[in-house]
Amino acid sequence: MAVRFLKGKGFRILHCNYKTPLGEADIIARDKDATVFVEVKARRSSRFGEPFEAVDSKKQERLRRIALWYQKKEGGDMPVRFDVVSIKIKDGGNAIEHITDAF
Repeated sequence: MAVRFLKGKGFRILHCNYKTPLGEADIIARDKDATVFVEVKARRSSRFGEPFEAVDSKKQERLRRIALWYQKKEGGDMPVRFDVVSIKIKDGGNAIEHITDAF
């Protein structure tokens, strides 16, 4: 769902569920001149907060390290950005929120 959404916004998807020794990046994409590391969070209710609120400082730091590892491995020198795709799963349709440059 998040991949379709991002493609619709013109992103070029490079990797999904990209595994590294440091952890996994949900989506790595290209948006104009940036390599974008996208964290995807989905929830059926807001009982424990909004989906994007689950991207805490620990998760943010892990994604930063994954991005550095990726750049070294892939030889990329493009600017890096971190986005969050927050999905609320509802009967009758899902609500998707895209937070650009989330951290």
